[in-house]
Order: sequence, then C-alpha cells, then structure tokens
Amino acid sequence: MFLVVGLGNPGGEYARNRHNIGFMAADELVRRHSFGPWRSKFQGELAEGNIGGDKVLVLKPMTYMNLSGQSVAAAARFLKVPVEDVVVIHDELDLAPGRLRVKRGGGAGGHNGLKSIDQYLGQNYRRIRLGIGHPGDKDRVSGYVLHDFAKTEQVWLDPLIDAFADAFALLLKGDEAGFMNRVSVLTAPPKQKKEKPAEAAAKSAAPASAPLPPSAPVSGGSLADALRAALARKKD
Repeated sequence: MFLVVGLGNPGGEYARNRHNIGFMAADELVRRHSFGPWRSKFQGELAEGNIGGDKVLVLKPMTYMNLSGQSVAAAARFLKVPVEDVVVIHDELDLAPGRLRVKRGGGAGGHNGLKSIDQYLGQNYRRIRLGIGHPGDKDRVSGYVLHDFAKTEQVWLDPLIDAFADAFALLLKGDEAGFMNRVSVLTAPPKQKKEKPAEAAAKSAAPASAPLPPSAPVSGGSLADALRAALARKKD
C-alpha cells in the first residue's frame, strides 16, 4: 500500500497557485484512475483506489503548507505505511517549467511543506518534483509561488499533469527512470514532419505556372472573351 501526498494550501483563493501544483496532480490522479470519493480524514482529504494492482491512498493535507507534516504523519502512522512507501508531490523552483524529477531523501530546499514532513517522518520518502521555474530573484519567490499560473503556462501545465497521472503506475512498480522517461515523451512537443528527399526534389523540379497573356483581363470579363481577343490578334 502506498500513501501519495499532494502538497498545497486549502481554499479557493489558492486553488490555481503555483504552490498548489501538488494538489492539482493529486486531483488528476484520483480522477484518472477512478478512485473513491474524497473523505475528510487525518486533517486532510483522503481518497482510496487502485493503480496497476497496487492499493493507493491519496492525501491532500488541509493544514496549510507549513504544517503538512502533521497530516501526513497522522495518516502514515494510522495506516501503517512505512516512510519508504510515502510519495510526496510538490512544486519545484529549481526545475524548468514542465519538467519532472523523482528523488528519495535529501534536503527540503527551502520548501516549507517538505520541511514540515521531514520533522515528522525523516527524509527517506520519495518526492516527485514538478518544475514551475524560478522568478529570478529570491525576494520574489513568495509572491511567485502564491500567484496563479498565467494563462500562457497552461500550454505546459496541463500536459505535465496528464502525463504524470498516465505514467504513475511505473513509479509504483519501482521504475523511476521509466516513469520520468514516459512523462518526458508524453510532454515533448510534436516533431515537424520532414520531407523525403524525393518529395523535395520533385517540388524543386516542378514547372512554374504559366503567366497570363498580357491582354488577359485581370478582373471582370470571361475566359471566352480572353480567348476571342487572342484569336483576333493572331488574325491581325
């Protein structure tokens, strides 16, 4: 059994924030794999389902980001899920927008949700880092993560969330590299079709369209009128 945790802040005003991409991914995972309804448990929202034959519980802590560890620890302890089987989904400033990486352990990197979980569980859980990019100045980070995604960012955000949910079974089977590669393939922009050499050569060899005779009318008249005029010139 796995405990999958999406990090974010509760409330409609935060729903589309960059900091809430973990909630967005959790919602899509539950929807895509037809989980049961969300229930209020462990200071959060919990949904239960099955992915690739594995029982999965998805948790969204409702404690606000900096107290996420309280909810996660309560669920893991009650459900007897070892820390090695806890997967946390969170926003990552140090990854380019639309990129995804998986790691186990390591520091929190300034992320308050991870800091809180570390205090309760230690660091030996898996993290799925969803790249949101960096504003370029550390003083702008707080406003950046607590701001809604721009409309222009939907071009990479929606495909990333879809690919994450589509490939998630690979992660549960322990194939982290396969999971990351699958997401990369699904989110790659479509390649432009290259012309075959024979097609390119045929295009370059094709004769140009013959120009209209100088006396042909540019507008108005008819083709029959143009032909009669041409025949009259020949007779002259």
